[in-house]
Amino acid sequence: MSFLDHLDTCNAHDLSHFRPFVVAGQRVGWVKQAFAGTLAAFPEVFIVEDDEVRLSEHLASFEERTGAIRRVIDALVSQGEAPKRRGEDYPAAPAFGKPALFLIDRSVVSWFGIRAYGVHMNGYVRTAEGLRLWIGKRAKDKPVAPGKFDNIVAGGQPAGLGLFENLRKEAREEADLPGWVTDRARPVGALTYCQETERGLKPDTLFIYDLEIPAGVVPKNTDGEMEGFQLMKVEDVVERVRSTDDFTFNVNLVLIDFFIRHGSLAPESEPDYMDLLRRLRSPLP
Repeated sequence: MSFLDHLDTCNAHDLSHFRPFVVAGQRVGWVKQAFAGTLAAFPEVFIVEDDEVRLSEHLASFEERTGAIRRVIDALVSQGEAPKRRGEDYPAAPAFGKPALFLIDRSVVSWFGIRAYGVHMNGYVRTAEGLRLWIGKRAKDKPVAPGKFDNIVAGGQPAGLGLFENLRKEAREEADLPGWVTDRARPVGALTYCQETERGLKPDTLFIYDLEIPAGVVPKNTDGEMEGFQLMKVEDVVERVRSTDDFTFNVNLVLIDFFIRHGSLAPESEPDYMDLLRRLRSPLP
């Protein structure tokens, strides 16, 4: 296994399996071929053609689109063809910073191949022996990556919250970090990947923050997502990412980026250094 294997996992997809999803003349996602057939049963909402899926043009407003898609999802849930709504809406927009065309429940964002965003934070400590990273371990009952290692804080970006506002909320819920601590975090960039799943496509963007944890501050979980945290030597984290699948799939990318920025990976010693730099920010389709 190598660092590049983790990037391969996150970027494995074949767009020939999908049709563009177009709303108001703008492509906002990708629909898998089989799911396009499912959506064809709702012609008042979706226009399904051989080369694309369009939202009906009579749904002209933000509210109309949101309501119509929600009713379709509810119908699919009742038929056992879609997961139960999670009650957390994501904005659907053609690009970050552009106005949302509608809202869609988090449970089916990838089913429509809509670009989703998240915030991830590296919590580190400087010691006389070198850097340490606070690493969380996900609870074993989580539906995604149970028992895997994770960043100290990570979460999807819902509608209605700013990025840093969401980071503060997640930090309080997941690691019991007070606002005065989280406010020291600094944005250090964004990573992108595009992963095909069994039911859809994940063209995701992760906004990355670094936080030097003050002395005496120890994270602890409050919402049940993590079973605990441990302070690990960066060298040990590097080796674990390099040689195992112990971390949540996209957290590997966040950590590789951290290793590069903090000098734990260097071009003299890492043969894939340039490929890692290039592929951590692969263009989204």
